[in-house]
Amino acid sequence: MRNDQRFEIERAFDLLPHIVGSSWAVIWFRLNKIQKPTREEYRKKVLEYLKMMEPVFESYKTDENFSEIVKYINIRKQEEYEKISSGLNKEVEKRYERYIDYG
Repeated sequence: MRNDQRFEIERAFDLLPHIVGSSWAVIWFRLNKIQKPTREEYRKKVLEYLKMMEPVFESYKTDENFSEIVKYINIRKQEEYEKISSGLNKEVEKRYERYIDYG
């Protein structure tokens, strides 16, 4: 698969963890008045909200023309989940620090 064919998916996976996952997680913690969640609690909540995007990630599975991009989406999705769980997603970690510092 050419780089230009997966560019938009790459950008989505670069942004979705902190734009969707972290944003929704922060709202959840604020509304539940949890000002100092642990990193693990925060990461789990980010993953919970990001995984709600699964229907979008699976939207191409029924079309054979999309088999290569479907493989790429599945690989990239798992990589992002692992990065979040292990603390290697720098944007998610940055959002955690900001929440802890400013609530």
